[in-house]
Amino acid sequence: MAASPQEHPLVLTRAGAVARIRLERPALHNAFDAALIAALTETLVQAGADPAVRAVVLEGSGASFSAGADLNWMRGMAAASEGANREDALALARLMRTLDELPKPTIARVHGAAFGGGVGLVACCDIAIGVPEAKFGLTESKLGLLPAVISPYVIAAIGPREARRWFATAEIFDAATALRIGLLHDVVATDALDAAIERQLALLLKAGPHAAAGAKRLVARVADCSDRDRLDTDNADLIAGLRVSAEGQEGLSAFLDKRAPAWTLRE
Repeated sequence: MAASPQEHPLVLTRAGAVARIRLERPALHNAFDAALIAALTETLVQAGADPAVRAVVLEGSGASFSAGADLNWMRGMAAASEGANREDALALARLMRTLDELPKPTIARVHGAAFGGGVGLVACCDIAIGVPEAKFGLTESKLGLLPAVISPYVIAAIGPREARRWFATAEIFDAATALRIGLLHDVVATDALDAAIERQLALLLKAGPHAAAGAKRLVARVADCSDRDRLDTDNADLIAGLRVSAEGQEGLSAFLDKRAPAWTLRE
């Protein structure tokens, strides 16, 4: 499936079990406006609900991954009421939460700059791989603003102490720093980026589909739980259910039989 960039600000393509979503506003460095936010949210919802999709790659067209907010859009929102700005922010919040909670593994292919909301997209993805030339910035404070909507996801990725620095200073940082603070999982040469993405996809497609999709739910539940007894019980219930499930039985049988599980044969 592909959409004309004149009609929609993104392009969705499918290759087997992988859905690729490409932000398609290269002249504006894939900056956000209301149309892009709505289109990306809808496309992610559809990919998440599609049983044939097992992984999602998010990428950008042109020189940048995403430069954050579109200046014309920001100009319009600056002239709008507080209520209109609240609704606009809630739409962005829905996008970020949809990506963060998508019931499929997600990979950010960061080939260029990511600023503001673009950093939010990177932080929401399960795996983020960038190139040395990529630049990053949470630049809202330069405008007297803060990255409020994306803050839960960025803080989860880089931690509170790092967030306090970058939120306050609006300083631009490089890919090496993004790797060090946890925003990126890996940095590879530009000509090796696609191969690195494919390696991650191959690993995801070898994993059990339900297991790979459920990994983020497990991490979120464990991270948010302070009741250790409840956590032990919930995790015991989880692994017991997985062991007797069709996927768990196939995975264990394949391992013992020294063969590939059925789901890898279908790729």
